[in-house]
Amino acid sequence: MSIRHGLLALLERGPRYGSQLRTEFESRTGSTWPLNVGQVYTTLNRLERDGMVTQDGEDEAGHALYVITEPGRSELRSWFRRPVDRTSPPRDELAIKLAMAVGAPGVDIREVIQSQRHHTIQAMQDYTRLKAQSLDSTPADRDEVAWLLVLDQLIFQTEAEARWLDHCEVRLIRLAMLQEKAVDPVPEAPAAPAEVSAAPAAPTPPEPTATAPTRRGRRR
Repeated sequence: MSIRHGLLALLERGPRYGSQLRTEFESRTGSTWPLNVGQVYTTLNRLERDGMVTQDGEDEAGHALYVITEPGRSELRSWFRRPVDRTSPPRDELAIKLAMAVGAPGVDIREVIQSQRHHTIQAMQDYTRLKAQSLDSTPADRDEVAWLLVLDQLIFQTEAEARWLDHCEVRLIRLAMLQEKAVDPVPEAPAAPAEVSAAPAAPTPPEPTATAPTRRGRRR
């Protein structure tokens, strides 16, 4: 859908032919999402079928020119006003990879995360360097401004991905700790010895014998 509406947006600026639309699309987005000519012409044919574009002659080199129609302009304005739907997000290969790696035999998921984190941080540094180069001079046209917007989105996206990978690693560490406790529980404390029900009886003193001296009172 983004290609479809992107071509409509370019055609609103005037008649274009297929390879010209491809070049301008890639220039506007910094070749982040490259197109091939076949994909462009397939989309143009569908737009023409839906009445959103029509062919209007040829240029001097014999290229068929396409122009946007009123229904196409109406669809384009609606697309600009309509928020991007997030209720059905596109499949994310990294999220699927980590989800499948959890519990997979012979897979060190922390190694997978470390490898991806290295790649993500490298990409973020590359995007940041490209942005710095673009900002060395004040953007002169709309294509340069559009490229900066795309770069900002890529930088924010890789930053969020790096934070998410950190979060995944912490969650997996906690899971491993819980599993370790479940396999090797803490041993119970030994039972206390039984208490003695009664104290032992004190020994009975021996009774005095007949020859034992006795205390007598003093005579006055």
